[in-house]
Amino acid sequence: MQSPTIPLVGWRGLFESIDVMKFSRAFAALTAFLLLATGALAADKPNFLFIAIDDLNDWVEPLAGHPDTKTPNMARLAERGTTFLNAHCQSPLCNPSRTSLLTGLRPTTTGVYALQPWFRTVPELADHVSLPQYLKQNGYRTLSAGKIYHGGYGRGKGDHEFDEVGPGASGKPFPKEKLVNTPQPHKLVDWGTFPHKDEDKGDTIVANWAVEQLTAENLPEQPFFLSVGFFLPHVPCYATQKWFDLHPVASTHLPPILDGDRDDTPRFSWYTHWKLPEPRLKFLEEAGETLNITRSYLACISYVDHQVGRVLDALDTSGVADDTVIVLWSDHGFHLGEKQITGKNTLWDRSTRVPLIFAGPGITEDAKTNRPAELLDIYPTLLDLAGLPANEMNEGLSLVPQLKDPTAMRLRPAMTSHGPGNHGVRSENWRYIRYADGSEELYDMVADPNEWTNIADSENATHIKIKAELAKWMPKSDAAPAPGSESRLLERKPNGDVYWELEKIDPNEPIPEL
Repeated sequence: MQSPTIPLVGWRGLFESIDVMKFSRAFAALTAFLLLATGALAADKPNFLFIAIDDLNDWVEPLAGHPDTKTPNMARLAERGTTFLNAHCQSPLCNPSRTSLLTGLRPTTTGVYALQPWFRTVPELADHVSLPQYLKQNGYRTLSAGKIYHGGYGRGKGDHEFDEVGPGASGKPFPKEKLVNTPQPHKLVDWGTFPHKDEDKGDTIVANWAVEQLTAENLPEQPFFLSVGFFLPHVPCYATQKWFDLHPVASTHLPPILDGDRDDTPRFSWYTHWKLPEPRLKFLEEAGETLNITRSYLACISYVDHQVGRVLDALDTSGVADDTVIVLWSDHGFHLGEKQITGKNTLWDRSTRVPLIFAGPGITEDAKTNRPAELLDIYPTLLDLAGLPANEMNEGLSLVPQLKDPTAMRLRPAMTSHGPGNHGVRSENWRYIRYADGSEELYDMVADPNEWTNIADSENATHIKIKAELAKWMPKSDAAPAPGSESRLLERKPNGDVYWELEKIDPNEPIPEL
C-alpha cells in the first residue's frame, strides 16, 4: 500500500510532497543522531565544583600566610592544580565582591559597593546574565548551597539563579550569651569556643548536602555547576574544642603588628572602615583578646578545611572527578590586628588577597603562579575551560593561559575598589592605593610585604614612574552607588564632604575607638 503524503508549503516549490513513513524513519534517525551529538558535546564540557569560603585571608597552607595554619585538604587540592599566589578581590566586602565575581562586572561598573542592594533590583542589571545563568543556558545543571551570593540573595522563590537550591549559610549554633564583650555589641562579632557539636554547625550541613549531590544516584545527567559556599571563618568565629586543640596557646604565633603602623597612612584610609562592629586592635590588646581571636580564626579555618575535604572525597568517589574542574576561592581577606583593626574594608593585602585554586582536566598540577589575578577572572575562565563562547560583558580576563603555563604573562595588574574613587592596584611587586581625596600609598611588596612603609611621597624616580604606571589601570570614572546602598558605604561628594553609611564625617572628628 502506498504511504500517504502531506503537502509542504513555503519551500519555494522545492518539494511538493513527502512520504510520511520515510520521513518518520528519517526524523527518528536524525533525532537519535542529535541526541548522541548533544550527549557527546555535554560529555566534552567539564563539571564545575565551585567552592566559596567567606572572609578567608591568606592563612592557608598553599599561600603560607600564617606559620600555624593547618589546611591539609586545601593543600592536597593545590597539589592537584594551580594556585594563584597573587589573587585579589574586587571589593573588600561580601556583597560587592560576590556581585562582581558572579556578574563578571567591576563594582565601579555596577555601583554595588555596599552590603546592599541585591543587584537584580538595579534596573540596568535586572536582566544581566550571571555566571550560573550563562552555564544553565549552555546545558549545565546548576545547584547551590550555603553562601554564594551575599546573604539570602539569589535564593528567593522569585530568583532564577540556580536550578536547585540547598540549605543556606548559617553561623549557628550560638552560645546562650556572647563570649566576648566587644565595644559594638553586634551578635555576630564574637569568637571562641563553647560546648557544641560539629554536626550541628551550618557548614557541616552545607557539606552534607554537597556530598549527597555527588553520590551516583543524585548526579545530574548533564554537566553540572555545583556551588558550595562555606560561612566560616566569617564572624562569629566559633569552633569546637577539637579545632582549638590544633592550635595550642603556647605555640600559636600572633599576626605581624607594628606599633605606629598607621602613622604614615592618610586620614582617608580610616574612612574605609570608619565605624564598624569589628573592634580595633586597641580593644584586643586592652581586653587580652589578641591570642584568642587569632586561635579562633585559625580553628575555624581548620574546621572549614575539613568540610572542604569531605566534599573533595565525595567527588573522588563519584566517578566524575576526572571530568570536573574545581575552583576554590574566598570573597576577601580579613585583618586580625594588622593595621590596628580587625575585619576587612581596606585596600591592603590582608583585606584583598584571597585563596584562588583551580584543579581538574587541562590544568597544570602542583603549580603556583605569582601573576596577578582577580576574582573577576573566574567567570571568563570557566567559560573558556568549558569551550563556551565568551560573554562579551565580562570585564575579567581568562586565567587559562596561567592554568596551562604558570609563567605565562598577564596583561594587567589586579584592582580592588572600596566605594567610588578608592582603588588599590596590585602588580607582582607593588601596591599603589589612591583614595577619593587624592591621598596615596605605595608599597614595595618584595621588600615590605607587611606594607609597613608608605613610600608614596618618595621623590625616587622609580617610585614616581611606578605610581604613574599603576594609576593607568584605575577607572577614569566610577559608577554612582546603586539605589539602596547604605551599610559600609563610603562616598566623597563633589564638594569634598565625606559620608560613611550616609552620615557626614566631621573632618576634625577623632578616629573612633582609638
